[in-house]
Amino acid sequence: MKRLLLTAVLGLLTATSATAQTVVLVRHAEKVDASADPLLSEAGVSRAQALAVALSDARPAIILTSTLQRTRLTAQPTATAFGIRLETIGLEGGAPAHVEAIAARVRAQTPEAVVLVVGHSNTIPLIARALGFAAAADMPDCEYDRLTVLDLNGEQTKAVVGRYGAASGC
Repeated sequence: MKRLLLTAVLGLLTATSATAQTVVLVRHAEKVDASADPLLSEAGVSRAQALAVALSDARPAIILTSTLQRTRLTAQPTATAFGIRLETIGLEGGAPAHVEAIAARVRAQTPEAVVLVVGHSNTIPLIARALGFAAAADMPDCEYDRLTVLDLNGEQTKAVVGRYGAASGC
């Protein structure tokens, strides 16, 4: 059911304009511990696989992640499914510089591109805002299932917020 809803949302947004970029924003999946650069937990591995399934009809052209392995591991099943190499954007300069680098990379894509961005609870809302979704809500540390789809069409950004995979524990 969630996949059907997500497919309908992605279809609606990508059909709204032949010149609109579609940007899918997700936080990395559940991590095994609170260390600086942890692996994904079993639930996180399942969520990463659920992301690939949820995006099977979206066909991303590019996948952007941070340099931390939890974002790369979350994105890898989708990258493998579409034969795409992950592109990592560094965290040098802190969150503001990272957010601006991601936003610039998204804007550099062709107008019809579908872009997947896998980030962190403190960067995904900021990236959404930088791309024109001013109402993007902050993300609690316990939330892993939010999926935000942006339709960037010139001056106007449309957004739909949904869920994917198993429900988060918050």
